[in-house]
Amino acid sequence: MSADPNAQRDEFLSFRLASEEYALDILQVREIRACEQVTRIPDAPAFVKGVINLRGLIVPIVDLRLKFGHPAAFGAGTVMIILNIAERLVGIVVDAVSDVVALLPSQIRPTPEMGTTVDVSFIRGLAPLEGRMLIVVDIARLLANEELALPEEALS
Repeated sequence: MSADPNAQRDEFLSFRLASEEYALDILQVREIRACEQVTRIPDAPAFVKGVINLRGLIVPIVDLRLKFGHPAAFGAGTVMIILNIAERLVGIVVDAVSDVVALLPSQIRPTPEMGTTVDVSFIRGLAPLEGRMLIVVDIARLLANEELALPEEALS
């Protein structure tokens, strides 16, 4: 066992959506890009903005603001985070990327029970950190659905 207290920490990329701050496993991040024009796909749900051509690969783009019920709004800090989930690329649109945060497993608290009306299955937990509350999301679980055809093995 290592004596290094940082050895057990996991790193997360934190980002903002409206007034909330979220974090996802940094190992799933392939790159962060400026927002660009997407090609809309007919009949796609509103939160699926469309697709982009990323160096020859067609990548679906999800607007997390719309997925979480926020109004769509683009600002100076709006970016796309390109993720690698279950060997597939998918992009998410967020208001801004904040920083990389290293968290011990004990710093991520369980999500409180919210009843049956709120789906919290994609939330790994909450991390109170220096006066702010990070909502740590399981981005694979959030994006694994029929609309994106991401496989269920992405959940493991």
